Amino acid sequence: KVKKVSVISGGSFAQFQRQFVPKLTEGNLPNLFLFPTCGSAFYRHNGARWENVYTEVLSPEEKARIFGAFEAMFREVGFKKPETLYGVLIEDRETQITFAAHGSSAPLPIKSAWDPDRKKRLKMIGVLARLIPEFEIRTGGTSSIDVTRKGIDKAYGIYQMEKHLGVPRTAMAFVGDDVGEGGNDHPVIATGISVVAVTGPEQTKQIIKDMLG
Repeated sequence: KVKKVSVISGGSFAQFQRQFVPKLTEGNLPNLFLFPTCGSAFYRHNGARWENVYTEVLSPEEKARIFGAFEAMFREVGFKKPETLYGVLIEDRETQITFAAHGSSAPLPIKSAWDPDRKKRLKMIGVLARLIPEFEIRTGGTSSIDVTRKGIDKAYGIYQMEKHLGVPRTAMAFVGDDVGEGGNDHPVIATGISVVAVTGPEQTKQIIKDMLG
């Protein structure tokens, strides 16, 4: 039986193209679906190339408010921009604005060491929630904060999968490593989907292999 696989992440489609798509050397790509920036965009393969189905692009005014809120929050919490920055500190991903403490391309050990218990980011999110309450604000990855339009998170992505792929949530399984309270995978629990919590890539790979048979 053919099974459909969706990948949803806080990363941008450009990141998917750099980090994920080049590794797909075989398989039926039309049965793989990409939901970057927490489901605020959707791409499917038509047999020849990836095509965009929808994109919830933030307006210039929305982006300006978010960028301004980050700068105000930095001053309030006393965040000092690192001397060495790997990539962009606050990245415009069109549908999502993402802050990464050491830059969007920081090595994993540096990202993982900055805020392992989320306390720094939760304090930042508390300030941002007061400054821009009209947006969805959550932790992402190991050192980042993602901002999208209100209501757009990974749960939104699950509902879009159900709508566009014709697969009921009762027939889906979500595999994620951050499903606990405050995690960027946590919103999917409210959809009622079956959730499989994992702790790393090797375990994830094995579970997906088992699911696909």
